Amino acid sequence: MKNKYTQKKSSTKKLMSKLNFTPFPILTTERLILRCLEVSDDQQLFMLRSDNRVNQYLVRSKQKDIKESRAFISKIYYGINNNKWIYWAITLKESPKLIGTICLWNFSGNKNVAELGYELDPAFQGKGIMNEASKIIIEFGFQEIKLNTIEAYTHINNNNSSKLLLKNNFKQDEEREDKENRDNIIFTLTKQNWMQLKLNTPKY
Repeated sequence: MKNKYTQKKSSTKKLMSKLNFTPFPILTTERLILRCLEVSDDQQLFMLRSDNRVNQYLVRSKQKDIKESRAFISKIYYGINNNKWIYWAITLKESPKLIGTICLWNFSGNKNVAELGYELDPAFQGKGIMNEASKIIIEFGFQEIKLNTIEAYTHINNNNSSKLLLKNNFKQDEEREDKENRDNIIFTLTKQNWMQLKLNTPKY
């Protein structure tokens, strides 16, 4: 599977080390384009963030109307422009329609740790799409942003999310607790473990 960044590697490494997300890094995989969220995504984003199935294991209020979706897009723009987080719209190569989102956010003070977040339209679940998106975001986080650790918080009953993280070699940190939501469990993946597993993965 071929992954690529639309920016040149040399310039990207220099920028990402300082958490400068301008220009925005568009990423591609075999089936997907991960691009910047756009104002025209408001309807699809509203459908996603107001879906009971998507929100089942999340502690957040469902969006009630399209205005909330547009306000959220503005919030995302602000965070990207101020290097607080990096947030991608997930689309299929054959269609520009948003089908999910994935992000790295909640960076530590030293910028060595970030949290992985994601959501996907239920109509596209079970097709390996989020696994494909996660792999390139994890690679981007370690190789371009120079993270040491990527964390993920997921509801204890969200088996699909836990399986996704385990499939990408995250380990549950049983000694830690999410004080803001005790129903969450915490997974972590270190760059060292990711690189070791990457080296040991057979190439055909």
